[in-house]
Amino acid sequence: MAAFFTAALKGFQGGEEEPPKGPPKDGKEATLPNGMAREEFEEYQRQLLEEKIERDKAFAQRKAERATVRMHLRDKYRLAQDERDDAQLHVAGGAVELPQELAAMVHSEEEEEEEDGSVGAFAFLTKLREVDLPALRDRALGSVDEVKEKCALM
Repeated sequence: MAAFFTAALKGFQGGEEEPPKGPPKDGKEATLPNGMAREEFEEYQRQLLEEKIERDKAFAQRKAERATVRMHLRDKYRLAQDERDDAQLHVAGGAVELPQELAAMVHSEEEEEEEDGSVGAFAFLTKLREVDLPALRDRALGSVDEVKEKCALM
């Protein structure tokens, strides 16, 4: 595994691959670049790999959180769901908990919409009761009569 990472690092650095060297002829342990011993170099490679795995996990978690927010917003506005968001959640391990800030933002928007929706519908019904239908009918008929007088075709 160490040879794989060494080759990959050399590929990034633009170095040419060298054939693997055999054990030193004098019996001493070979030193690697920067004067590291083989054990130190392997430990360094292991640490790099662990750090990369941690970064990848954190990145996948952030992507899944974003996908969750997009899914909540699509539910809120009744938009079509995207399969990529489901895939992001699956990659992150299924259920993803939103950070408190994002969850509070999504829930507060939903509560505001529910409050506005109920008040708006109630206000509309209240105003509808206040409409004087006979007066509205008379006004509409009066407008039609005015148009008939002005228009020769009617």
